[in-house]
Amino acid sequence: MEEQLNAWDRVLISRSAGRPTSLDYISFIFDDFIELHGDRYYGDDPAIVGGLAGLNGRTVTVIGHQKGRSTKENIRRNFGMPSPEGYRKALRLMKQAQKFNRPIICFVDTPGAYCGIEAEERGQGEAIARNLYEMAGLTVPILSIVIGEGGSGGAIALAVANEVWTMENATYSILSPEGFAAILWKDGKKAPEAASVMKITATDLQNLNVVEEIIKEDQPIGIDNIEEITADMRNKIEAFIKKYDNMTPEEIVKERYDRFRAF
Repeated sequence: MEEQLNAWDRVLISRSAGRPTSLDYISFIFDDFIELHGDRYYGDDPAIVGGLAGLNGRTVTVIGHQKGRSTKENIRRNFGMPSPEGYRKALRLMKQAQKFNRPIICFVDTPGAYCGIEAEERGQGEAIARNLYEMAGLTVPILSIVIGEGGSGGAIALAVANEVWTMENATYSILSPEGFAAILWKDGKKAPEAASVMKITATDLQNLNVVEEIIKEDQPIGIDNIEEITADMRNKIEAFIKKYDNMTPEEIVKERYDRFRAF
């Protein structure tokens, strides 16, 4: 991608309605995806999808934030903003993956966790904190890939991983540039300026060692070029999984612990 794009340009691209969703990536990278539903406490959250999939004859667990393309679909998916049951569903699938020794692949794409009163009533903060705590100790390898927006705790609840990768035009930040500008300068209209100082682009994140790898986009990824880009991603994910085949569960956990302690 040409370097003349500034941080705000990349924010807008990451939010584009034409950008592939988690289900798009899953359908192109993996085989025979079987979606699983429900958190076994309250219900099913369409803002997070997850289940089992094949990768070169091997079963893995895949989980991702899910946005919609049309207004109707975005309303159903709550614009990719999960409620507590979404994070609890994700954790249920992660623990299932640990039980059956399956690698976990997560796709991150959310402006943030849903902050409505009903989400708070059902324990939003605890659900996110529980994911962070439990993911830190899982004994199977975890890879998280930021494919669009990676916003706040709602994103990191699927990103306590051995490695975090990002698409070239994705962003990963503590909050939105609009929110940052509103807090710092009392003016949300200064979001473009905020984006430039927040260090939220792929290059910034790699320079800060927040992400291990950038997935290049010679042109912003869309349905027309997703097959070419995901073919390379599939190979990289296979290599990631193989790297952990000879590691003990204790070594896998320690690597993840050391990664986050380095910050």
